[in-house]
Amino acid sequence: MNEYEEIQFPALNYMVAEANYGGRVTDDKDRRLITVILKDFYCEAAVSDDYKYSESGVYFCPPDGPFESYLEFIKELPMNEKPEVFGMHENAQISAAILES
Repeated sequence: MNEYEEIQFPALNYMVAEANYGGRVTDDKDRRLITVILKDFYCEAAVSDDYKYSESGVYFCPPDGPFESYLEFIKELPMNEKPEVFGMHENAQISAAILES
């Protein structure tokens, strides 16, 4: 990746969705879902300052800074992520809780 001038988003998506997580996911529909979700994270728009991963604006890529600034950013995120960060409706959280119980 360091050999390219531009960020190779398709390669990043493949490495994470297929190689990293895809190797652990046995269902082809789940693997496809991972690929689709990651396209919202690994895209050209994600590196702009005004891009948000969710409608609420809670989830976004932090600005460049020292390592400590990233740790502070992570600490400020909600303890339990909302389904919106994955592009899902709030009812997805209810369905997951019902299945878990």
